[in-house]
Formats: sequence, structure tokens, C-alpha cells
Amino acid sequence: MHPRPSQLALLRIAAHVEVISLLMLLGNLLTVHAEGVSSLTGPVHGCAYLFVVIIAVREAGAVRHPAVLRSLVPGVGGLLSVRLLGRQNPVSLPV
Repeated sequence: MHPRPSQLALLRIAAHVEVISLLMLLGNLLTVHAEGVSSLTGPVHGCAYLFVVIIAVREAGAVRHPAVLRSLVPGVGGLLSVRLLGRQNPVSLPV
């Protein structure tokens, strides 16, 4: 049985999905604007954004925490939250 991923790892994954899906949406908008790409990537981006905000609230423990406020920024907010929460909760590696 595999161990469950930490909240910070889930936040990192959701933040990357959010950025990649936003880049795909913008790339589609600037090039061919295929409706199929927009209808698939739009909901993926929206769900990733919601996951980022929810996981940031759970990980930070308070709604007004700076990491949560940064997670509200579309696109890069999740990565900023990961960076801030990673500094506050450093993982101690066995030596």
C-alpha cells in the first residue's frame, strides 16, 4: 500500500495543473481558438483553481493566511502558496 500524499504535495500538483491549463487556454485563444480545446481545458483549469484554494486553506489553517490570499491569484497563485507554505513547513530529511 502506498502512503497518502501530503497536502503540500497535492497543492503542488494542483498548482502545476492550474498553470499548464491556463497556458493551454491562452495558447488556444492566441492561435486557432478550437472550441473543443476550450471546452475541455476550461473546466480543468477551474477545478484546479478551486483545488488550489481549498488545499491552501486546509494546509494554512486560516482563511486570512498569506498563503491563502496568494492562492486566490489566478494562474500563479498556487505556485506562490506552495513556495510560502514550503518555507513555513520545512520537511526534515533523515541523515
